[in-house]
Amino acid sequence: MASETEITRNKRKRRHQNAGRDRKRKMSQNSTASYDALFAGCGAPGEPAPKAKSGDAAKSS
Repeated sequence: MASETEITRNKRKRRHQNAGRDRKRKMSQNSTASYDALFAGCGAPGEPAPKAKSGDAAKSS
C-alpha cells in the first residue's frame, strides 16, 4: 500500500498539471478571433470597403 507522503505528492502533482491544463484551455478559447471580429473592419458583404483613415497609411509602411 502506498504511503501517505506518496499519495500527497502524487495528488499535488496531478492538481498542478490539471490547473495548467485548465489555464491553457481557457487561454486558447480567446486566442483565435471570431469570423465577425476578424472581418469587422471590412464592412458589410456586397458593399464597398470603408475608406482608410489618413493615419492608417503611415502605420502600415
